[in-house]
Formats: sequence, structure tokens, C-alpha cells
Amino acid sequence: MKSIFSSVSFVEKLMLTKHLAIMIKSGVPIYDAFETLASHTPSRYFRKVLQGILKDIESGKSLYSALSKYPNVFDNFYTNLVKVSEESGTLEENLDFLSKQLSKDYALRKKIQGAMFYPAMIFVASIGIGGYMSLVILPQLVDFFSTLDIELPLTTKIMLWFANLMKMHGVLIIGGGLAFLVLMKILFSLKFFKPVWHGALVRIPLFGKIVLYGQLARFSRNLGTLLKSGVPVDVALRTTSDTLSNVVFQKHLYLITEDLIKGKSISDAMDKRHYYEFPPIITKMIKIGEETGNLEEVLLYLSDFFEEEVDNITKNLTTVLEPLMLAVIGLGVAFMAMAIISPIYKLTGSIR
Repeated sequence: MKSIFSSVSFVEKLMLTKHLAIMIKSGVPIYDAFETLASHTPSRYFRKVLQGILKDIESGKSLYSALSKYPNVFDNFYTNLVKVSEESGTLEENLDFLSKQLSKDYALRKKIQGAMFYPAMIFVASIGIGGYMSLVILPQLVDFFSTLDIELPLTTKIMLWFANLMKMHGVLIIGGGLAFLVLMKILFSLKFFKPVWHGALVRIPLFGKIVLYGQLARFSRNLGTLLKSGVPVDVALRTTSDTLSNVVFQKHLYLITEDLIKGKSISDAMDKRHYYEFPPIITKMIKIGEETGNLEEVLLYLSDFFEEEVDNITKNLTTVLEPLMLAVIGLGVAFMAMAIISPIYKLTGSIR
């Protein structure tokens, strides 16, 4: 079973590619380059992987064959690009190009993670504070307000109803909520349900655009990179589909590849099937690229375009969510304040 101790981070793979490109460009033999990188790698597992690659290179195997033995570290996109580079004698240039593409991919991931971090942090904090208030503070208020001989305001009655509910069944409710979240996570990972979830994910307002454009940017960049390196278009499409995390994109790219093998162009296959995941701009630009024989450049331009779109959406998302979340939290605090202060104010008024 794969664990955190038997995996390589994206950053480690990115740095390996960058350093390897620089060393080979400087005239260092591949074996010496890997030997140096292996000796300076802090990760024990990654060092073991690089030492295994060293043994294969020493025994006369190609770099592609050596890397292919570790699919959990070097995916099809990476190994296919290395294979073509070795066959065409352009390993030095393509490793440099690959490191730049991986850097862009990493930057895109960080943008998406950054966009999700703020709302996730607020959501978790709200759940934590709300849980503490519900289980510890509100049950104490039930006993306090029940002793008051006055007509309680509606806000206080609502708060006391909720407080009573949490006092009697709070642990069960919160435990049930956590169990529901765990079950949903398991359900989303099931093979039969994942396409449904991934299909719905790209249609969610605002957040769906981030996922959609992120996948389109990776699709365009990876396919353009492979084609630029000389990989046959059907192999490039199939390899690109494996690099995407959304299974709906993967399935549709497999079907487009089948149409391609039957003699259709990529743009015709997309037009024929009318996939929601591939907007008209993708189809039109790919058609132009196919007609002009400049498809790889068009795809790389599209990847830059969609990365900029992700950047713009993430910036706008923060701008929209900050006041919205502050307003929701403010309303919650105001409701609690009214529910607690109003009966006390009413009580002091009756004493006068």
C-alpha cells in the first residue's frame, strides 16, 4: 500500500527536472547527473528511486526505460516526452522545456489551492466555533433563561430551541455530521459515482470555473508540449488524458482519440460530440491550428490563456467571498447578541 513515505512530491520532481536539464546542458553525462542528484536528495524514498535509475542506466538501459519502472513518480506524460527526446536527440532541450511546463503546472496548482484555502479556512473555523458554542455555551443559557419570569423575544426562543436540541442530542448531531462528511468522501471516490461528481463539479457556479479552466490549461499545455516534442497525436491525446484529474475529461479524451484513429480531426471529434468541458473557443482554436499546421503553438497559447483566466477568477473569488463571509458571520453574531441581550434588557426594564 502506498504511503506518504513511498511517494515523491511534485516539487521534488520539478526540482529534479530543473537540475537535470541544467547539468545535461552543461555537458554532464546522464549517469553523473543522476549520481549527484541522488546524493543530494533529502527524501529517502526518492533517493532510492534515483539509485534504481542509476543502476538501469549503468546496465545500458535508456533513460525512458529506467524512468518507466516508477510510474508513481514519473507519469506517462513525463516518460513519453523523455522517450521522444532520446529518439530525436533533443533530450537537453526538452528537459529544459519540460521543467518550464512543470513550473507552470505547479504555479497553476498553487493558484487553485490558494483560491480554495480562504473559504475552507473560514468554513472550518466557523464549524469549530459553532460546535463549541452549541455544546458548551448554549446549553448553559437554557438553564439561565428558564429562570426568568418574562416573555422571551422570538430570537431568544429560537436560540433556546437550538440550545435545547444541542443539550440533549448535540454529540449525536455533530457525530452524525462528521460521519456524513466521511461517507460523502468515500462515495465521491467510488468508481461508479466519481464521473457523476466530477461532471457536477465543473458546473458549480464560480468554483466550477476554476476546476474547468484548470483542467483545460493542463490539457492544452500537456498536449501542446507532447506534440511540440514529436509525439504522435493519438499517443499524445491518450497520454494527456492520463495527466488530468477529472475522470469526465479523461473519458471524453479517450473517445476523441478513438475518433482520431478513425480518421477524424480533433476539432471535428469535439464538434461531433458537443462536450460541455470543451467550450467553443477550444474547438475553434484547435481547428485553426490543424488547418495551419501550427496546432502545438495554438495549444500552448490556449494554456496561457486559461491560466490567466484561473488567475483572474481566483482574484475575483477572494474579492467576492471576503465581504460575503464577513456579512454571514456578522449576521450570526448579531443574532446571538440580540438573543442574549434582549431578554436581559427586558428584565432590567421590568425591575425599574
